[in-house]
Amino acid sequence: MQRQCSTGGAQVVNSLPMPTRPLTPDQIDLPASAFPALLRGVKGQCPRCGAAALFRAWLKPVDACPHCRQDWSVQQADDFPAYIGIFVVGHLLAPVVIAMIGTFGMSAWATLAIILPVAVVMLIAMLQPVKGAVIAFLWWHGIGAFRQERRAAPPALGAPADEP
Repeated sequence: MQRQCSTGGAQVVNSLPMPTRPLTPDQIDLPASAFPALLRGVKGQCPRCGAAALFRAWLKPVDACPHCRQDWSVQQADDFPAYIGIFVVGHLLAPVVIAMIGTFGMSAWATLAIILPVAVVMLIAMLQPVKGAVIAFLWWHGIGAFRQERRAAPPALGAPADEP
């Protein structure tokens, strides 16, 4: 599929066929639990179907999934992924800072010169996967404008089948 860019050229958006309306849960492979949905988000895939990319740019999600047509423009991850990233990076680097100053006797300036670039790189590397996981979490739990969807339960063993 191609679309016109503001520069006038055509851009390939995705090679998946574009349905005209959202696919129903029985037409796609919905995740069985929250963990697979979060894992799809971390990998940058659509948490609903797992068949297309969740992001069109580094931190900009697609407006709608090209495969299952889930509307991602309603997501409200806001600053939460950055807060999670800062929390995780801070907790990972705190023992390193303590060891550098306490055990190795490095000066505070030398420690700062080493830790700051490492912290920035770690945070930048974490932002997109964390944002994907937050979007998946919001979708899975039906938070905000999302509608909660689940797989249809398989029929119980020995249960009579519905007659057509």
